[in-house]
Amino acid sequence: MTLTPTASTTSEIVDRFNAAWAAHDLDAALALISADCVFEATAPAPDGERHVGIDAIRLAWAAIFADLDSRFTVEDAYAHGDRVVQRWTYSWGNGHVRGVDLIRVRDGLVVEKLAYVKG
Repeated sequence: MTLTPTASTTSEIVDRFNAAWAAHDLDAALALISADCVFEATAPAPDGERHVGIDAIRLAWAAIFADLDSRFTVEDAYAHGDRVVQRWTYSWGNGHVRGVDLIRVRDGLVVEKLAYVKG
């Protein structure tokens, strides 16, 4: 039986997920996604690339997590039921990009992370 989490439970899960990103802890982030998780990246334009499952997502995220000079910072977030919308800044070296994630949670794990950037 799948229960729809409350906004506070969803926020707690996504907060832990974001903390793993901030710590560049790929294994911790992957431990918080489902086996069938869907990640839609921001590139290549215009639609980004779709990655499904832990192995594919590990490959998609490996370079991001390995760059210890980069920073993912949540600017604002809103949770409702099993979903979170969060605005963020991703910074590296002398550059940055701002974007939005649409995240869905099921059974205590992230099952969907759809990422969009300002163009």
